[in-house]
Amino acid sequence: MTGVRATALDIEIRRRRWLCVNLYVAQGCQVLFVLGFAPLLKGVMERYRARLAARHGPPIWQPYRDLWKWLHKETVRSHHSSAVSEWAPVVYFIAPILVTMLIPVLTSFPLPFAWMGDMLGGGMVLAGGGLALLFAALDSGSVYPALGVSRIRLIATFTEPLSLLLVFVAASAAKATIPFVVNQTFASRLWFASPAHLLIVVGWFLLLIAEAGRIPIDNPSTSQELSMIDPSRTFESSGPDLALYEWGGWMKFLVLSVILSNVLATPWGLATSPAVGAVVLAALAVALKVTVLGLVLVSIEAGFAKLRLIRNVDFLMAAIVIAALGGLVSNL
Repeated sequence: MTGVRATALDIEIRRRRWLCVNLYVAQGCQVLFVLGFAPLLKGVMERYRARLAARHGPPIWQPYRDLWKWLHKETVRSHHSSAVSEWAPVVYFIAPILVTMLIPVLTSFPLPFAWMGDMLGGGMVLAGGGLALLFAALDSGSVYPALGVSRIRLIATFTEPLSLLLVFVAASAAKATIPFVVNQTFASRLWFASPAHLLIVVGWFLLLIAEAGRIPIDNPSTSQELSMIDPSRTFESSGPDLALYEWGGWMKFLVLSVILSNVLATPWGLATSPAVGAVVLAALAVALKVTVLGLVLVSIEAGFAKLRLIRNVDFLMAAIVIAALGGLVSNL
């Protein structure tokens, strides 16, 4: 009898060890998914944008080629730059990866590092990466990055309160700040078709447009120094620094899209177990969801012209009002 109990205990210990290993493997798969799929999403969106403009456009693999090219070039920095310009690319690149560990990218259940921070902590990590990029742009000593930074700070005056408001509204509605709890709450019958849920999703979509520097806030494909906003931050960057900045920006867009689709909208398609097959199917489903979201965003961009800088305030104020309405309706 004692031998049977010992055997059952050994089997249970092995099962738990195997489950723990699978959880860490799933955590690594989430990071690899964001690292590997972000350039492809960028390529698909740029190709679709060109098709809408009746152009052939670059191949969807072009971002990977650009990264390879930049990583094999020499980094050139200004003589006036300090250690800020040296460390900022790394900080900006790592920030989306850290947030990836906190949110449900591929699984509907929490992974080992999911409890390191909540939605507010993830937002602060992304904000810290953006702040490092702004410091590096000013550290270059060039006039064009400084001009872009001043415009970005004007927009951030409204995007930062908007993001905080959306996080607080979502946390108030779900009675939690952990993304894995919030997405299950919004997927329930009580919240899924509610007006408050819809307003929160629309508000985050408008925030996604602003944070990613898309039209009507900015034109990410512009090459005019005096009109660019978001691209001006990396105007003086080259080589591996530029690769880390661009790759980090693509990952940031993917992470914000995942938060919209998996946390605030619906957790459909996420893996319910750490099995390899379930995680792979979840990666395909999430890639499809985020790609559709990106194509919808590009389709909307095609029908709008870039707003004047002062008109961006009206756009963001409308987003803040929508988020406030979502908070009001959720507490009725």
